Amino acid sequence: MQIAVPAETWANEKRVALIPDSVKKLTQAGIDVAVESGLGKGSGFSDAEYTDAGATVSGDRQALIGSADMVVRVRKPGLDEVSQLKKGAIQISYLDPYNETELVDTLARQDVTAISMEMIPRTTRAQKMDVLSSQANLAGYAMVILAAQKLDRILPMMMTPAGTLKPAKVFVIGAGVAGLQAIATAKRLGAKVEAFDTRPVVAEQVQSLGAKFVEIDLGEMGQTKDGYAVELTAEQLEMQRQGMKDVISQSDIVITTAQLFGRPAPRIVTADMVAAMKPGGVIVDMAVDSGGNVEGSVSDQTVEVNGVSIIGVANLPSEVSKDASRMYSANMFNLVSEYWDEENKVFNLDLEDDILKGCVITHEGSIVNETIKNLRNSSNENKEN
Repeated sequence: MQIAVPAETWANEKRVALIPDSVKKLTQAGIDVAVESGLGKGSGFSDAEYTDAGATVSGDRQALIGSADMVVRVRKPGLDEVSQLKKGAIQISYLDPYNETELVDTLARQDVTAISMEMIPRTTRAQKMDVLSSQANLAGYAMVILAAQKLDRILPMMMTPAGTLKPAKVFVIGAGVAGLQAIATAKRLGAKVEAFDTRPVVAEQVQSLGAKFVEIDLGEMGQTKDGYAVELTAEQLEMQRQGMKDVISQSDIVITTAQLFGRPAPRIVTADMVAAMKPGGVIVDMAVDSGGNVEGSVSDQTVEVNGVSIIGVANLPSEVSKDASRMYSANMFNLVSEYWDEENKVFNLDLEDDILKGCVITHEGSIVNETIKNLRNSSNENKEN
């Protein structure tokens, strides 16, 4: 089997799907790996390192993609490149299958087995392949660093002959993987940290990191079986906004991490809440690329509103691309090696396997993922009605 790794073409995407260390492990397992020349430039990995790891380096992108049994990437492929994949090939990357209807249909028509990295189940067995968690971890760190660079004061308390500087106040909204890492990073930098999440069950985790959990009574709440927050009602969202406004008005940095898998991000911080913040304050919106948690945030821009800076970086993990690539590559290697039969030199595509059942979207010309099929059927029924 040959794995091809084309260079990423999305703007500001510096991550790579496989780093040389993972390539070496794959070639030692009997898999041929070919990479596009310049693949690792954005993350500090040279062509020579890939060659030393056992990969073939190619300058012909189309031939690379067209000859591969498996193509692995970070970002979803363009429609033009799907047609270059040979029938029966396996394509693994982020796919956004909830929203990319045309892409999924094109992959099915091309008879490509498409595996969506973000659809890997959040189970104990699949934890080593969970890119959403590994990349969110780095995003949480990057948000705090970006905010600290923009803020007009230091984060820790400092005692000097000229007087004592109080610690900056950081408010983190959302205590999932990214939020918890943001809390931990801000605490390590010496800030006074408060956090809020709609799931009361995470309060203990927040407190274990040394932060204060802000309690806002929203009525009955919970989380999905996969650990995601349940979507709030309009009434609950308004209660949440009012409860958070007072905290935001006293904060130097606000970090928002609320995302709903497969759906637009909830609008949490409104214009009046931004206006309540002191001039010089900084807000970082992690969800800017899926609609934004913050009113006024703009993808890949820093917007200033009444002296408050709203940072919207669409691809936060790429800000720390070397480590983000290491983690993504480890997730990818773990996925491939889990199903690689080294003795028979074949990738075992068992669609009854609990992990593959969750992340394989198309196979043998059809959409096989039950979640995506049900979503399509529901959408079609709504159109008919």
